[in-house]
Amino acid sequence: MSVTVKQVTTKAEMKQFIYLPEKIHAHHKNWVPPFYADDARSFDPKRNLSHRYCDHVYLIAYEDGKPIGRVAGIINHRYNQNAGVKHARFGYMEVPPRLDVMKALLDYVMDWAKSKGMEKLVGPTGFTEEDPEAFIIEGFDEVTNLATIQNFPEIPGFMEELGFAKEVDYFVYIIEVEKAMTEDYHKLYKWVKRNKDLRLLEFTTKKELWKYIVPIFRLMNESFTVLYGYSPFEEQEMLDFAKRYMPGVDPRFIKCVVNSQDVVVGFIIGIPNMSPGIIKAKGRIFPFGFIHILKARKTSQKLDVYMGGVKEEYRSKGVDVLMGWRMLEECKAAGIKFIDSHHELEINTAVRAEMERVGGRIYKRYRIYHKEL
Repeated sequence: MSVTVKQVTTKAEMKQFIYLPEKIHAHHKNWVPPFYADDARSFDPKRNLSHRYCDHVYLIAYEDGKPIGRVAGIINHRYNQNAGVKHARFGYMEVPPRLDVMKALLDYVMDWAKSKGMEKLVGPTGFTEEDPEAFIIEGFDEVTNLATIQNFPEIPGFMEELGFAKEVDYFVYIIEVEKAMTEDYHKLYKWVKRNKDLRLLEFTTKKELWKYIVPIFRLMNESFTVLYGYSPFEEQEMLDFAKRYMPGVDPRFIKCVVNSQDVVVGFIIGIPNMSPGIIKAKGRIFPFGFIHILKARKTSQKLDVYMGGVKEEYRSKGVDVLMGWRMLEECKAAGIKFIDSHHELEINTAVRAEMERVGGRIYKRYRIYHKEL
């Protein structure tokens, strides 16, 4: 039978949509499931504030009555207005290595987007830039990180066959902690530390951290606006996002720099890689999944750096060095041997230069695609 596509309209279909990835990737080496409870929250307009400025459609592909693929169509009106574009997005795509399934789902999204007056389809990306985005195109044998897409190797080729082209690429660097801690880097850290206008903040409890959550997000809004696909957070969204991810945060791996007026001018956020625990938990925190996840976090040998930023007028003044050296020392003390940079835009030469200065090498590449409608 041919592949058919249906919009999700019932609770039962939404449950299928949420848990379909574990069926598609049942035998996919190194695949890490999402936190299904978090996905359910993201897809729920009542619990995800980004739905206030995003249109969406959830789709499931069926064959012989069985679900075999899924995708979401999304229009982020806030981003479109800020960027002056008419873009639709496809995201949360989970498909087997079958061209016909991808085509059926994407054709439906393109028709939906055109009916909404959109001129271009981009993806994969989510409601916001903080959601999972971009298909992996190199590094398929590596274990994926939280909030990162792990598609089958055939998918990039299928995208090209369907007429999609490169929109932007992301590089992921791996850094060896011991090799990064050079004498020259330490000397530079000590020199920057003398600057009386810069003060490094470090945290031991989440309570200490909460005071700086909103200032960190404000700096993120300020420094991320030049990044692809980013739309600024409002304060309520900042707090909601923080509450969403705070349970997985280890305060030791969050560093901030403030100036003499106590204004946050730099931040970096890392989380010990929990992938082995998430795999054992099968993406479920309860009833006992959290035990595997917490154990994986405590014994992790890799730190995933999820985001960081420096105020524009403080760039090239050593803010990144202050945070970077202390992060390396924190990793060494915790037994962490590697740091994963997460997604770095190909064109973000300043950040890429910092990765390479400490010996980072590219070990994964990701791509967002586009097609004119």
